[in-house]
Amino acid sequence: MHDLIGAEGPRILSIANQKGGVGKTTTAINLAAALVERGARVLLVDLDPQGNASTGLGFAPTERKKTTYDLLLDETPLVEAVVGTEFAGLLLCPSSADLSSADIQLVSNEKRSFLLHDSLREPRVETLDLDFILIDCPPSLSLLTINAMVASHAVLVPLQAEFFALEGLSQLMLTIREVRRSANPGLRIEGVVLTMVDGRNRLSQQVEQDARSTLGDLVFKTMIPRNVRLSEAPSYAQPVLSYDSASKGSEAYRALATEILLRHPTRNRFKEEIV
Repeated sequence: MHDLIGAEGPRILSIANQKGGVGKTTTAINLAAALVERGARVLLVDLDPQGNASTGLGFAPTERKKTTYDLLLDETPLVEAVVGTEFAGLLLCPSSADLSSADIQLVSNEKRSFLLHDSLREPRVETLDLDFILIDCPPSLSLLTINAMVASHAVLVPLQAEFFALEGLSQLMLTIREVRRSANPGLRIEGVVLTMVDGRNRLSQQVEQDARSTLGDLVFKTMIPRNVRLSEAPSYAQPVLSYDSASKGSEAYRALATEILLRHPTRNRFKEEIV
C-alpha cells in the first residue's frame, strides 16, 4: 500500500459500486479534476463499457484509437493508450463498447484478474509522472471490476442517499473481502462518499445517519449534493469544476479531494494547498 505518493508511485483508487446511477462516473471525473486543480497529475482509467467518463471528458467513440479493451485483450502498453485532455495534468485511458464482451474473452486467460494490475505497473508508466490513478468501474461485480480491485490500493464507494442504500453495499464488501483474500491482501476501503444528497430531505438525513452509525469513519465528511450543474456539465464535456467553478457541486468535490489528500501525504507541492 503506497502512502507516500511521490516516493512510491501513484495511489490507485477504484471507484466502484455494482449499482448504477449512484454518481460513480460523476465522482470519477470531478474528483480527478479537483485533484488536478490542487496540482496533482491524475490518470482516469475508464473501465466501463458505456464509456461515460470518456465522453464526459470530450472523447467521442470514434476518437478513441486505443482503449482499455486494447490494454486488457491485446496487451497494449498503457503509455500507448493514454491521451491528454483539455485539462492540464488530467490524462485519460478511454473506454470502448468492446469491453462489454471482455468477461467472456478473458475467462480462459490464466492471468485474467491481474491484467490491469500488470498494465498499471509496467516500467514506462513512470514516465507519466502520476500522483493518482482513478479507475471508473462498470456498474457490476464483473471480471472488469475484479481487475480494477486487484490493481488498486483502495476502493472508493459512491453511495446514493436513498432508501435501501446500505443493503446494496453488502455484496460489494464481500467482493472486496474476497479480492483481499485471494489476490490483493493490501486492498482497503478508501471511504464511502454519500452522493445526490438533499439536505432538506428527511430521507437523505436518515441515510446519512444510518451510514455514519454503521460505517463510522469510513464515511467521508464531505457529501455530494444534488446539483443541476453537476448534471449539466457532462453534456458540455467538462468537469463541473470548469463548467461552473463556483457551484455547490464544484465545492463538494474540492472538499472530497482535500480529505483524500490529507489522508495520504503526497509530494511537497500539495502541502500548502491543503493546510
